[in-house]
Amino acid sequence: MLKGIDPLLHADLLHVLAAMGHGDVIAVVDANFPAVTMGRRVVRVDGVGVPAAARAVCSVLPLDRFVDAPIARMAVVGDPEALPEVQAEAIAGIRDVSGWDAPVESVERFDFYERAKEAFAVLVTSEHRLYGCLLLAKGTIPEVAG
Repeated sequence: MLKGIDPLLHADLLHVLAAMGHGDVIAVVDANFPAVTMGRRVVRVDGVGVPAAARAVCSVLPLDRFVDAPIARMAVVGDPEALPEVQAEAIAGIRDVSGWDAPVESVERFDFYERAKEAFAVLVTSEHRLYGCLLLAKGTIPEVAG
């Protein structure tokens, strides 16, 4: 255990997040997502859903402020404007912990898969609600005087 670090952020996940560079993307996905097929690096956080995992990740991962939308969500097939409850909860948690009303992009399912294949890592949760799939782009931490 570490002080000030969300306990969901285990050693393997912290290593992945620290190794990511500016502009790298992590996919935070539900239990139905074909993570092993899609991911170069697959990290599991079992027993937790997407909202809690995304919030934990964004408690240490700065979102990219140099892209149009640092958060991307998988669009519902046949209703791309629909916002599933699991996504709404996750986005609200991300925005809360980041302190920023970060823009969100809706991505068609197969385009989402292609982008997930290019992601730095795929974080698999135990989320069973459909469409619990997000892409988060890592930003920078401003220079601190000192």
